[in-house]
Amino acid sequence: MSTTKNHLSAIFVAWALLTALSTRADDTALIEQGKQLYDQNCSVCHQADAIGKPGFAPSLSNPELLSTASDKFLMATVRDGRTGTGMPPFAHLGREKVRAIIAFLRSHPHPRNKAEKIDAERQSHGDPRLGKQWFDDICSTCHGANGDGYAAGGTGTAIGKPGFLSKASDGFIRTTIKQGRSNTRMLGFQGASGLANLSDQEIDDIIAYLRTLPTQQ
Repeated sequence: MSTTKNHLSAIFVAWALLTALSTRADDTALIEQGKQLYDQNCSVCHQADAIGKPGFAPSLSNPELLSTASDKFLMATVRDGRTGTGMPPFAHLGREKVRAIIAFLRSHPHPRNKAEKIDAERQSHGDPRLGKQWFDDICSTCHGANGDGYAAGGTGTAIGKPGFLSKASDGFIRTTIKQGRSNTRMLGFQGASGLANLSDQEIDDIIAYLRTLPTQQ
């Protein structure tokens, strides 16, 4: 009996090892495919290292984005593009090729992904009138008066467009405002090291205002 158990245990260990090696090989192949697709379709704007270019295309390799954005958010953005911006849709690539590009982006170093928890955060209950004051004073400098982004001559992305707001959860926007993006011009706006130590309520006011912008365009 003991010999049989040992034999079965050895078989299980060998199977697990082969499965792990196969999965790792599959992941490596997917990432390599994604890199090739990225180089062909994305690098001209987002640069070869996905670091982006201020005023032209955002960074796709910064750890904050990769740890807060869900695969659904990233894939939908690549698929649909961002109407009213320089980001065209890439739906013609098909789901599997888009998935490969996302796998390549996620191969850049980043903390554990927290998108599920962040997207499950409560919706903002803010005052858009107060949010507009904060937006005009702080956010519009980079993102433009109506959140038009680069089209308004700013260094920030178009956060007032439906293409972004229809995909971004309040938790995603809230987290981005709080912590910023480390290798971009977007710095955090909460805490002693923030550009402005906004309260949770003030951040919710800004989110509430952002949600009104698509109806004004």
